[in-house]
Amino acid sequence: MASELMSATKIAVFKNQEIRKTIHNNEWWFSVVDVVKVLTDSANARDYWYKMKIRVKAEDGLELSTICRQLKLESSDGKKYETDCANTEGIFRIIQSIPSSRAEPFKLWLARVGYERVLEIDDPEIATKRTRALYKAKGYGNEWIEKRMRGIAIREELTDEWKKHEVKKDKEYEILTAEISKAAFGITPSQYKKLKGLKRENLRDHMNDLELIFSMLGEASTTQITKAEHPEGFEENRNVSRRGGNVAGLARKKLEQETNSKVISRNNYLPEPRQKRLKDSN
Repeated sequence: MASELMSATKIAVFKNQEIRKTIHNNEWWFSVVDVVKVLTDSANARDYWYKMKIRVKAEDGLELSTICRQLKLESSDGKKYETDCANTEGIFRIIQSIPSSRAEPFKLWLARVGYERVLEIDDPEIATKRTRALYKAKGYGNEWIEKRMRGIAIREELTDEWKKHEVKKDKEYEILTAEISKAAFGITPSQYKKLKGLKRENLRDHMNDLELIFSMLGEASTTQITKAEHPEGFEENRNVSRRGGNVAGLARKKLEQETNSKVISRNNYLPEPRQKRLKDSN
C-alpha cells in the first residue's frame, strides 16, 4: 500500500540505536546495514556487510543477497534510497553469521517486533492504539494526537483513491503529495522539512495544529474532487491534486490576512538539545 502508515520508513529502537524498517507484503522488512551496525558497532557498517557477504559465500556457499530485497528507505538526508532489507526470517539468518554478544537479546527483540505486526494485521485497531501511545510517550498532547490520527486516516483515504485511479508508482505518490503541499503552503514537503530543520523525521509529526489542519484540508479536498471527477492516470490526478491543495491554500491565505500571522512555522517537536543547536546555527 502507498498509504502513510504502510509505506513510510519507520524507526525501531534496540538498545538506544535506530533500525529503519518498512512494510512489504504485509510484514516488516528491516535495514540490514542498520542491524549490522547495532550488532557490531562497526564504524563502517556498509563495508562490514559487503565483506560479510563475500565471507559467507566462501564459507557456506550462501548468497546472502538472495534473502534481501532492495526497498526504498529514508536516509539521514531526508531522501529515499534503495536499501538492502530482510524480513524477520532473513534477519535471523544474517544474525547467525555475525559474532556478537547482542545476538540473543536482538533475536528476542526481533521476534517481538515481528509478532506485533502479525497482531496488527489481524486487528488493525492495535496499530492505531500503539501509535497513539507512542505519540503520548513522546510528549504530544491529546488534542494534537487526535488531529494527527485523523490526518493519517484522511491520507489513507486519499492514497486509496489514487490507487483506484491508476496512480501506481511510489514516485508518483511523492509528486502528487508535493503538488498538494505547494498549492496549500507554497512549498514542497522537502522544502518544508528544511525550514523546520528536519532530516529523517516525519514532517507531519512536527507540524502544529494549524499546519495539520490545512494539510488535512488539502488532502481531503483532493479526495473529494477525485471521487467526483474520476481522473485517470498520473497527469489527470496531478491536476486534481493541485486544485485540492489550492482549496487549502486559499483558506490559509485568508486566515493569514485575518490574523496578520503566518500559518507555516519553523517550530517543531524536536528534543530541546536539537532545537537549541538549530537555533544557534541560524
